[in-house]
Amino acid sequence: MPPKAVVLLSGGLDSATALAMAQADGHEVFAMSFRYGQRHDIELEAAAAVARDRGVAEHRIADIDLAAFGGSALTDPDIDVPETPSDGIPVTYVPARNTIFLAYALAWAEVLAADAIYVGVNAVDYSGYPDCRPEYIAAFERMANLATRRGVEGEPVTIEAPLIDWSKAEIIQRGTELGVDYVHTVSCYQADGEGRGCGVCDSCRLRAQGFADAGVADPTRYQPGA
Repeated sequence: MPPKAVVLLSGGLDSATALAMAQADGHEVFAMSFRYGQRHDIELEAAAAVARDRGVAEHRIADIDLAAFGGSALTDPDIDVPETPSDGIPVTYVPARNTIFLAYALAWAEVLAADAIYVGVNAVDYSGYPDCRPEYIAAFERMANLATRRGVEGEPVTIEAPLIDWSKAEIIQRGTELGVDYVHTVSCYQADGEGRGCGVCDSCRLRAQGFADAGVADPTRYQPGA
């Protein structure tokens, strides 16, 4: 039997690529997504489409409510999504999101006896989110193996962040090599109900530039006027 891996699947470009890389590494993939109070559910439809296209063993969507705390443009409708670059950590950062997501993935990984968790975090193209840094991933892995039965019994889990120091173009090139169909993915922070991008948020700009730099045709659909 192939080793198992839990993959955090947001429905975006990076997580779809991380999933394909987990499969290329020989893992049987179990995908996990979250309905966490984000602005739109269209990314969950995208995640489901990616999971089907890649033939994962199972795809689960967990319901949590980070909107109860707010503090981010992605969970608080009173905070606008920025449409121009800004300095510092942007308001699209969701407090503790990756820590919460990884904790859920860790619980499922222990039940599945999975030996890896894959996450598509990236410290190059994004805006300095504190939970996308290599030192954070390393720290979470240490904690995970102190906090689980499998860890203390000598069967540690690894936290794999294969894209963490890649440019968006490198991610797209690798995903294309692995047969990722990016038409299924949604990256926009404020996509409409059809999954069309706004064309002006940070995520849309980085995605468009990544396809251009990679020399790969951009399958992204945009809202009228974008």
